[in-house]
Amino acid sequence: MSDQIAKGLEFEKKAEKKLSGWGLFGSKYEDAGDLFEKAANCYKLAKSWDQAGAVYVKLAQCHLKGDSKHEAASAYADAGHAYKKTNTKECIACLEQSLNLFMENGRLSMSARYCKEIAELYEQEQNLEQAIAYYDKAADLFQGEEVTTSANTCKQKIAQFSAQLEQYQKAIEIFEEVARQSLNSNLLKYGVRGHLLNAGICQLCKGDVVAITNALERYQELDPTFSGTREYRLLADLAAALDEEDVVKFTDAVKEFDSMTKLDEWKTTLLLRVKLLLKAKEDEEDDLT
Repeated sequence: MSDQIAKGLEFEKKAEKKLSGWGLFGSKYEDAGDLFEKAANCYKLAKSWDQAGAVYVKLAQCHLKGDSKHEAASAYADAGHAYKKTNTKECIACLEQSLNLFMENGRLSMSARYCKEIAELYEQEQNLEQAIAYYDKAADLFQGEEVTTSANTCKQKIAQFSAQLEQYQKAIEIFEEVARQSLNSNLLKYGVRGHLLNAGICQLCKGDVVAITNALERYQELDPTFSGTREYRLLADLAAALDEEDVVKFTDAVKEFDSMTKLDEWKTTLLLRVKLLLKAKEDEEDDLT
C-alpha cells in the first residue's frame, strides 16, 4: 500500500503547485480539486485515513473558492467519514461544516442526516448532553422534511438520554408526544405501548405515586387498548408496589414481565433506580420501628 501513499503524495504535490501557480481563477481551483480528489482516493486505498481526511478538507476549500457549495459540503462529508476511523473530533468538525453548507443550500434532509450522525458519535463517546443537542437539531430538520419516522427515532434518543441524566419530566413529555403522534399512523401505532411503558417508567423514577396513577388513567384515555396490555399491567403492579413500599412485590412484577418480554438495558437501569429508591424507603421505615 506504500505505492498508493506515494501516488497520493504526488497528486497532492501537483495540486498544491496548481494553487500556487498562475491560471484562470475558476479553472485553477477546479484543476487542483481534481488532483486532491485523486490523492484522497489513493490515501483511502492505502487506508491512510488521516491523510485522506486532510486532503478532502483541501478539496472542500477548492470547491468553496469556486463557489460550489454543494460539492464542498460533499467533500467535507467525505473528510468526516475518513476521519471517523481515526479521529472523532476531526470527524465531527468536518460533518458540522458539511451540514451547515447543505443547510445554506436548502438540502435539509442531508443536513438532518449529518446532524444525526454527529449525535451518534457523541453517543458513542458517552457525551449525552451533546448527543441530545444534535438529536434535537436532527429531529427538527427531519420533521421539517416530514420524515416522521426518523424524527421520532431522534426524539426517543433525546428522551432516553434525558432520563439517564435524571431529567425525567422532559423524557416523559417526549415519550408521550411520540405515543400521541404514533396513534395516527397505521405503521407506527403498534409502538405506542412501548412509548407509554417508557414514559411510565420515567414516572416511577420520580417516585410520585399520585403522578403515576394519574398518568396511567391518561394513557388509557389516549389509547383504550393500553389497559389490556402486559405493559400496562407491569406499570400498575409497580405503582402498587411503590405505594405499598414493597420491594419483593416490585421485584416479582419486573421478573414476571422480563420472563416473557426481555427488558432492555435502559429499562433495567431505570427500574433498578426505582427499586433502590423503594429499598431506601423500606430501610427508613425499619429504622423508625
